[in-house]
Amino acid sequence: MTLAEGHVWTAFGLTFAAGTATLIGASVVFFPKLVKLASRRVLAGSLGFSASMMIYISFVDIFRKSFDAFKSSGMEESRAYGLATLCVFIGVLMTKVSFIMEVSVPHCVGCSADPVAEEKKKLVRMGLTTATALAIHNFPEGLATFVAALEDPFSGAVLAIAIGAHNIPEGLCVALPIYYGTGSRWRGFFWGVVSGMAEPVAAILGWLVLATTLSLEVYAVLFGLVSGIMVMISLKELLPTAHRYDPEDAVVTYCAIVGMGVMALSLVLFKFST
Repeated sequence: MTLAEGHVWTAFGLTFAAGTATLIGASVVFFPKLVKLASRRVLAGSLGFSASMMIYISFVDIFRKSFDAFKSSGMEESRAYGLATLCVFIGVLMTKVSFIMEVSVPHCVGCSADPVAEEKKKLVRMGLTTATALAIHNFPEGLATFVAALEDPFSGAVLAIAIGAHNIPEGLCVALPIYYGTGSRWRGFFWGVVSGMAEPVAAILGWLVLATTLSLEVYAVLFGLVSGIMVMISLKELLPTAHRYDPEDAVVTYCAIVGMGVMALSLVLFKFST
């Protein structure tokens, strides 16, 4: 399969939309009252919902695509299954390495840093450090979204929505400390948006690498990696962050169950429609 036969522009669009979701969170600096109105439980529920959707589609749909592609390339079923499984865990490992490369990333939604109590330089440094760390771990997210949407826009859209929901508070976490440290709303907003730009950059690099041809074997490897990346992002980022906002687990587990149900129903309806 050549890249031209895939949904290239859809993949670019979804990846760009997911990455620029940080813009929504960063824009809060222009409306300070919105910070106080942010509901921690609503955010926790949305993250739990998104994480469960990503985990479900990774194991039920995307892993299957990897296995089927290996099998269609002429491999025996047992070997195809083993290689697809190996690719999943390589994707997990790749994502774990990207997290290790991060510096400490504060996850704060509705946080209210006091510019009087905090030194301005420390606030700016924290914001820039956060932006750098988020850019590092947003890169594999962007590549995963691009590859998923390239072959199946539905899978790509699910991933883009889930990652976009996670990127909104990330934009806020970058923008707020820089705003309080510099007094410039535009500077805080700018760095909040920049932190998400690693995702469309990853899509562009993915396009450059895959522009010539996408064989069944390469396709299989990529979807195995994407499955592992999505699972690791959910387990390492989305769910722990959701539980930080909802330590008593009042909504996270219920929303996660609903998320899996919604994802399962959508896949079933999609199968009936094709």
